[in-house]
Amino acid sequence: MAAKKETAKTASEIIKGGFSLDNFKKNKGFSNTSVKFKSQDWIKVSDAFTEVTSLKGIPMGHITLLRGHSDTGKTTLLLEAAVNAQKRRVLPVFIITEMKWSWPHAQMMGLEVEEIFDEDTGEITDYKGFFLYADRGTLNTIEDVAEYILDLVDEQKKGNLPYDLLFLWDSVGSVPSDLSVRSNKNNNEWNAGAMSTQFGNNVNQKIMLSRKEASKYTNTLVAINKVWTAKPEHPMGQPRLENKGGKTMWYDATVIITFGNITNSGTSKIKAVNKGKEYEFAKRTKVQIEKNHIDGIQSRGAIIMTSHGFIADDKKAIDAYKDTHKGSWANTLGSTDFTVTIEAEVGEDVRTDIEMIDE
Repeated sequence: MAAKKETAKTASEIIKGGFSLDNFKKNKGFSNTSVKFKSQDWIKVSDAFTEVTSLKGIPMGHITLLRGHSDTGKTTLLLEAAVNAQKRRVLPVFIITEMKWSWPHAQMMGLEVEEIFDEDTGEITDYKGFFLYADRGTLNTIEDVAEYILDLVDEQKKGNLPYDLLFLWDSVGSVPSDLSVRSNKNNNEWNAGAMSTQFGNNVNQKIMLSRKEASKYTNTLVAINKVWTAKPEHPMGQPRLENKGGKTMWYDATVIITFGNITNSGTSKIKAVNKGKEYEFAKRTKVQIEKNHIDGIQSRGAIIMTSHGFIADDKKAIDAYKDTHKGSWANTLGSTDFTVTIEAEVGEDVRTDIEMIDE
């Protein structure tokens, strides 16, 4: 028995001695580039957002998920990313399935857009520029959205679309699955299953694979995710913020940013007030980095969102913004001499808790 073991050991050593792992990889068509990733690059956003979150921007080649209740800053961040993508010739691809889109707001944020006018009426008939745009005119199901993204990636691979792509989806949870549409039922399980199949098993993997050094282009997905508030699981528990469309995007996202509170928006309105007239020009919102698989830094804080982007949550930044834009508020207020107030956070008694910024 001992002799057999010794013979087997000797044979194994002889085989290993003549084996080359490099030759094996070469014969199988493997190469070092197939396992090497590009250096991490970022799409810049506002300095105010970077300062409060310690996040350098939107990580390229990854999925970033923005979630929270309505009007808490998600679209502001999405547009900041789009504006800065244009500046570095990364092609923004707008996928607007919630249909709250506003071209004037996008232009105000700094997006380069050319207006097309009707020669007879002078009315704006269309918009064009360095971007792609699709909405519920053609994208009515989860499957439609996935097919649209995959088609563009395929065209990119063929050389017909020679740009890095920044996909901007607003929003996950706003379109049902094909099965829900055909059955005339908005079934949550079917929708979650479609997200898992179409994105978890397909689109999301294509996005992440573009990080490989062997990939000529780097593609990025920023998705706004609609949410709902789940009741506590037991009497002493806390309510939870849950994503519509299931858990797929939560699991696959490298970075998850949550805006506002769990049960409501948690925002505070900032207004210019003069002789009974009010003009809301900003909101204070909360922002939290809940998941960060780039450098692990998690943070939370407050920031001011305006029609032109984020600014810091301090008097100096608010005053500077007011001085820049107060001329355009005069039509509403009748004067550029007004008081700025910050109402209490949603859920508090706004009648007795008003913070005065200046006189």
